[in-house]
Amino acid sequence: MKRQITIKDIALKLGLSTSTVSRALKDHPDISPKTRAAVKELAALLGYRPNRIALNLRNNSTSTIGLIIPEIEHYFFSAIINGIEEVAYKNDYSVMVFQSNESYKREVINTQAVLTNRVDGVLVSFSKETNDFSHFQKLIDNEIPVVFFDRVIDELQADQVVADDYQGAFLAVNHLIEKGCKRIAHFAAPQHLAIGKSRLSGYHDALLKHNIPFDQSLVVLADTFDSARKSAHDILRRADYPTGFFAVNDMAAIAIIKEAKHLGLHVPEDIKVVGFENSKSAAISEPELTTVDQFGFELGREACQLLLKRLKNEENETSFKPIKKVIKTRLVVRSST
Repeated sequence: MKRQITIKDIALKLGLSTSTVSRALKDHPDISPKTRAAVKELAALLGYRPNRIALNLRNNSTSTIGLIIPEIEHYFFSAIINGIEEVAYKNDYSVMVFQSNESYKREVINTQAVLTNRVDGVLVSFSKETNDFSHFQKLIDNEIPVVFFDRVIDELQADQVVADDYQGAFLAVNHLIEKGCKRIAHFAAPQHLAIGKSRLSGYHDALLKHNIPFDQSLVVLADTFDSARKSAHDILRRADYPTGFFAVNDMAAIAIIKEAKHLGLHVPEDIKVVGFENSKSAAISEPELTTVDQFGFELGREACQLLLKRLKNEENETSFKPIKKVIKTRLVVRSST
């Protein structure tokens, strides 16, 4: 492997001090134009490149962004990572990914690792278990810019990027009603999460728009494949089972479809199902799943761009005002309705 050329190599060849070479490369006015030209010419000839790590240490920057997410395997979060990395790469930043695996304790360890690794800023979607946000406040107290995405908390002075969960839920349930469903179940996320509250609110208001009474018994906490399949088994065995299902994510929706088939029901003839995410699984499920596209890639891009804007100090930090960006959703109609 070819050794990297250093300032010392240039200094030795020209008979100059390393400090003179360093200042010449920076066009320091104390260095004569003749010396500056000679240094730059030799540097170009030898293929000299500045040591980025050393530069970053001197500038108190690592050109690294920390990313804390609940789980990597989830399609939505993998799409977000792709969006974040595209923006980061174009701006010469690296992304250090930490996975909480929906664990509060692991998330706290992640934030400690973020501090240890001296990242310039942090992008966060917190775990389902998280109710104490003091570990994120510690990042803010250490003057590390933080942008929350998807799962956000209003109590902290930090920027946010979210999908329009209310609008997406309203579109989904309104669609089910227009397809003839009068009893519609909602498989919901935990209600301490803003996404859980917003999607339940959209579900509720779509029912009210069509003068359909809200029935609390049709709202079930089931946001994983296993919990959704178990809940679907219980609900679909009732004599008055719902004819419409709005699930908080695609995996829960696909679980409903699978359990319906297991019980001898047909989709969309007997029940109609809508998910939320527009994952790749939605397009290959049988039948193909109607779902709400929350544009994870675009959400990731927006979150990273907002963080980089903070890092470039384009905002007046003495009068910091958190920014909240909302990404509009879109209903993607397929065979399940």
